[in-house]
Amino acid sequence: MDNKIRLCCPCHFGLESVLKYEILKIGGEDLQVSDGKISFSGDESIIARANLCLSTAERVFIELAQFRAVTFEELFQGVKAIELERYIAKDDAFPVKGYSLNSALHSVPDCQAIIKKAAVERLKAKYGITWFDETGPQVQIKFSILKDMVNIYLDTSGIGLHKRGYRRNSNAAPIKETLAAGIIDLARVRPDSIVCDPFCGSGTLLIEAGLKALKIAPGINRRFAAEKWTSLDPKIWQEERRRAIDNVDRNAKFEGIGFDIDDAAVALTLDNAHKAGIKSRLRIEQADITKFRQPENSMVICNPPYGERLLELREAEDIYRKMGKVLQKGGSCQSYIISPHEQFESFFGTNAKKRRKLYNGMIKCQLYMYF
Repeated sequence: MDNKIRLCCPCHFGLESVLKYEILKIGGEDLQVSDGKISFSGDESIIARANLCLSTAERVFIELAQFRAVTFEELFQGVKAIELERYIAKDDAFPVKGYSLNSALHSVPDCQAIIKKAAVERLKAKYGITWFDETGPQVQIKFSILKDMVNIYLDTSGIGLHKRGYRRNSNAAPIKETLAAGIIDLARVRPDSIVCDPFCGSGTLLIEAGLKALKIAPGINRRFAAEKWTSLDPKIWQEERRRAIDNVDRNAKFEGIGFDIDDAAVALTLDNAHKAGIKSRLRIEQADITKFRQPENSMVICNPPYGERLLELREAEDIYRKMGKVLQKGGSCQSYIISPHEQFESFFGTNAKKRRKLYNGMIKCQLYMYF
């Protein structure tokens, strides 16, 4: 049996180039990049390595099959042909979920039922049993049908990879950890970087910067669905965890400086940083943006408040003006600011050197880069 496995990692739109670099770094091969996802190949150990080490991937899927289907019979036969027994043991639970867009097979519940039936028929024949109790570990089958092309995956991650385990609490509008990590990569944070966030909130940007600088694998403190699968050797998880721990750079000179006007946010950032194991690297103060002074050779990376309603919008614009007065815009200092405001640069007072379109959840934003 060929031990090469095809994996697929979805990511935030706009972070494909960052994720591509991460996948190459962990040894992924034959990369295929498309909007919002990257497919690649590797051996079984890369399943564990990808889950532990990729900071901008949303999940790690095993890619089982791709085929065209415009009838339920084609869908049934396409799924029945997949070697599901390679991963699904006879006691395992194998629920099905997914979506369909712009396709003849548009009813998701019907597609779910057909895929489940095909999986049952395949496994019945392989295991010589007629009933599945599904009392064992969960092996989640995922499907996507887009313009009649069917993709069938298995989800190895379980809970989404943005759940690192350090942010059990957050403030009202946190930036997702995977997006924060992508911005940190675009800002090219190094082991000796000084990173400032004058709107630190629950600390996500500073913590992700610290994890990156110290080479701490983002998934090191959590577990993944595929760790329970009997089809995968538990040794690969132990070895990859050991490798991740050995890779930590404890000599990195990274320093994080955070401000927030809300003292509850200061406490939250310190609590989350403690859980992430980098509290000693951060200096957090309760202060207004006008008190901020950017240290020499530092970078600001921030997600300033933005208003949904008119009054909040005016307040946000006022904050952008204040930021323009205190933030450095190049030279020895850099600034990377994510905002959905189309006129951010005019309020900030300077045009960005570079911009990158990113989505913060469903909100279209720009990353304004000053260097």
